Amino acid sequence: MILCGDEAALYLQATLQRVWAPLGQTPGIKADPGRNCTHFYGTLNLHTGGETLLCSPLMNAQVSALHLQQLLSEYPGVPLLLFWDRAPWHKGPAIRSVLSANPRLEIVWFPPASPELNPQEQVWKATREAVSHNHQYVKLPELAEAFESHLKTTAFPCSLLDKHDYHTLCMMSK
Repeated sequence: MILCGDEAALYLQATLQRVWAPLGQTPGIKADPGRNCTHFYGTLNLHTGGETLLCSPLMNAQVSALHLQQLLSEYPGVPLLLFWDRAPWHKGPAIRSVLSANPRLEIVWFPPASPELNPQEQVWKATREAVSHNHQYVKLPELAEAFESHLKTTAFPCSLLDKHDYHTLCMMSK
């Protein structure tokens, strides 16, 4: 199974996107002055377009290891190839421990500073456009629930495998 993972922070502050308004009338958007946020660990299944999610108040190596365990549970007995960026919380003893205990999980590191290569970035973009841009939520848990619901109920097709002719190569190797 080929997967791409990444993390995103969700703030209650509305991010603005294009809006319709009567000419000469600037639309008002309420903004939360606080910096409270929640973090999402998201992993895109490149075959199905489905998401595996973990919501957390923290983003660190221990939570990253917990998300890896979640992936292993979701795909039991299947070899997993995870494309991941080089974030500091993707390294350390907790991650090494999960990897050494689970040889069916292999990580391929994206090159430094190359988010455009990660299809999970497009998942975040689409979900922000659908849920968190110009939102009217007044409580972070409500916004986070809507964000999570969109991620769980939407398929995010990815052309990465087709772009590199993955399916043809797999058929040739059989």
